[in-house]
Amino acid sequence: MPELATLGWDDRLSSLYEPYAGDDVVPGRVSIQHRGAYDVLTELGELRCDVPRRLVHEAEATADLPAVGDWVVVAPRPAEKTGTITRVLPRRTTFSRKTAWQAAEEQVLAANVDVAFLVTSLNEDLNLRRLERYLTLAWESGAQPVIVLTKSDLHPVPEAALAEVGVIAYGVPVHAISSVTGEGLESIRAHLGPGRTAVLLGSSGVGKSTLVNTLAGAELLATQEIRGDGKGRHTTTRRELVELPGGGLVIDTPGIRELQLWIADDGIDEAFEDVTELFSRCRFSDCAHDREPGCAVRAAIADGTLAAERWESYVKLLGEIAHLERKLDRRAAAEARRQWKALGQEARANMRLKGRRE
Repeated sequence: MPELATLGWDDRLSSLYEPYAGDDVVPGRVSIQHRGAYDVLTELGELRCDVPRRLVHEAEATADLPAVGDWVVVAPRPAEKTGTITRVLPRRTTFSRKTAWQAAEEQVLAANVDVAFLVTSLNEDLNLRRLERYLTLAWESGAQPVIVLTKSDLHPVPEAALAEVGVIAYGVPVHAISSVTGEGLESIRAHLGPGRTAVLLGSSGVGKSTLVNTLAGAELLATQEIRGDGKGRHTTTRRELVELPGGGLVIDTPGIRELQLWIADDGIDEAFEDVTELFSRCRFSDCAHDREPGCAVRAAIADGTLAAERWESYVKLLGEIAHLERKLDRRAAAEARRQWKALGQEARANMRLKGRRE
């Protein structure tokens, strides 16, 4: 049975839990999300927990419901190894994306993480534009992003790849590792420790589950061998919080085919710090960075200080965020109209009822 401190419990969580504490409840941390149920780690052991309708109805959005990494209040049934989640404690950090379908809804991939390992492999998977997208959401989450370049043993010059990624990784550690040779693994362990939580995010087959198993020194997660073309066969089908024997926790996630941005106004500024700091050097404060004289952005592109592809990536991601915000504003306005209409209908119905009584 885990001690809460090893799962990341601290004084902040103790004070958040205090209003709900009692003999009939215990705190716990969500380790796996199933359809309609959750596995929760508690000092009573792992409990399979359901969520009452009250909690579902109180949630303003799906993102308010429990997610892997969340701390929750549980009414346990120890004899059955089950329980009911009665409350989700406020999150310290949240790694979210827009749902892959059309609706503008937030999907929480991991909660209460300290480090976001952004994992990509050096066997043809390296894509700087994709990494910029991951970095934007990682900075927005509140966690510390760390770029992990796996399968360095398959790359002829891993140092060149490190330098290439370093150009876009402002304030972000970048590590090249190999689970085969052990290269770079100590640098990954340095980001972990007792009570610290990391989430692994990346495309399918980049070696996330293999990395977890290597760090744990045991086959905790199912993996498959690398194919002849150097690509892994992805097997992770769910998000799962795993305790490491040496201290620390990691959340493994399924391969992400499409990472759509959620609201990330602060995250994009952090991820593109080299771009945004140019804005203050423009001659005009309202510079559109197009053809205006004295534009520091256009000058940086012209002299090679700023890659045109990086500027285009920034503009594209900024456009996605703006489009999402407009969509959310329209949805909020439509919901407000719906509520006012419902109130009006209720008021008219009450007036008709009152008239009949008189």
